[in-house]
Amino acid sequence: MSRDRQLHLGAFMRPASIHTGAWRYPGAYLDANFNFGHLKRFAQTLERGRFDAFFMADHLAVLNMPVEALKRSHTVTSFEPFTLLSALAGATERIGLVATASTTFDAPYHIARRFASLDHISGGRAGWNIVTTSNPDAALNFGLEEHMEHGERYDRAREFYDVVTGLWDSWADDAFIRDVEAGIYFDPAKLHVLDHKGPHLSVRGPLNIARPPQGWPVIVQAGASDSGRQLAAETAEMVFAAGSTLAAGQRFYADVKGRMEAIGRDRDHLKILPGAFVVVGDTVEEARAKRAKLDSLVHYESAIASLSIALGTDASGFDPDAKLPPISETNASKTGRERVLELAEREGLTVRQLAQRLGGYAGLAFVGTPATIADEMQAWLDGEGSDGFNVMFPYLPGGLDDFVDQVVPELQRRGLFRKEYEGTTLRDHLGLPRPANRFF
Repeated sequence: MSRDRQLHLGAFMRPASIHTGAWRYPGAYLDANFNFGHLKRFAQTLERGRFDAFFMADHLAVLNMPVEALKRSHTVTSFEPFTLLSALAGATERIGLVATASTTFDAPYHIARRFASLDHISGGRAGWNIVTTSNPDAALNFGLEEHMEHGERYDRAREFYDVVTGLWDSWADDAFIRDVEAGIYFDPAKLHVLDHKGPHLSVRGPLNIARPPQGWPVIVQAGASDSGRQLAAETAEMVFAAGSTLAAGQRFYADVKGRMEAIGRDRDHLKILPGAFVVVGDTVEEARAKRAKLDSLVHYESAIASLSIALGTDASGFDPDAKLPPISETNASKTGRERVLELAEREGLTVRQLAQRLGGYAGLAFVGTPATIADEMQAWLDGEGSDGFNVMFPYLPGGLDDFVDQVVPELQRRGLFRKEYEGTTLRDHLGLPRPANRFF
């Protein structure tokens, strides 16, 4: 069976599971987050499953939660993403390698150089997840007493994108002539000095590395606020979205694709992949029992700390068995806060119930058999709620193995997902064009 549209699948690796109880699940690798041998196995399994990309989320600070909760977190330690993904590039051949890098706490020249290097090392498989960083404790690690205001973070991010992509275009694709007889290594006429001076950034250039194999590494974004949606419409080629229902996904999909068309971008040049937490069982009941077991492993101290982070407000003093009190807006992530408030209102949850949900995973979840999971994924694809999913696994390695060994074959049988990679780069996997060099 063949179809015009097929699913794109990314794997959200943090670099292990997002679920707080994942490391405690029977059979889980306790050190999955910080063991290269395990991570190499995960990446190779994902490549065997023909996933588009391995996505490594990153944090620039230890999570801002009380130590009583922090001591229960398996993500308190993890590798620096460029170091890890460069190593994984040598252990894999086709799967895309996407890393988070902050526009608030790093310099454009560093980001441009690192991603260009990763793209060369991997043969054109790099992707940059643009984040503005919502954790206020990150500011303290970079010599700042206060976190940059939300709107200013996005203004800086937009300029940052222009600078980084401009630096990637420093050299024409054929600049390095390497004429041994004449003794000329590159053609100076094919080198551009950016010389950027803007409201937030001043960067001369040029970049001291050849243009990346993909032209630019794939641009990925995860924000869903109005500022984030606009930035995505203008710059992104893949969006890791958050949506709890198909109707919400359809509204987000139509909004961002509509913004693209309004500024003259081809809507097919951006793939929207909501995060989806997937638990596989031989029966729906078995899958639900796995999810219940997993959620039971989340301690209340961790749960209430996760709720506090999502709200940008200390929730430890709230009455656990009452409804959520009025929450003032803060400088934390607006998307996460609004999603939590909407969930609490929609399901009438108490603080304890809401915290327990946040402590595990509160977003979109497919819990069932390979067939029911495929049904739901197909409904999102055909209903224009997404172009695929950024899959989150409940525990490792078992949850990942279940998806690749059981769900992927079902998707392939229905013609919803590739059986083989058709190209070698991340752009090939996503069906994205190679950007033209703006200067040559």
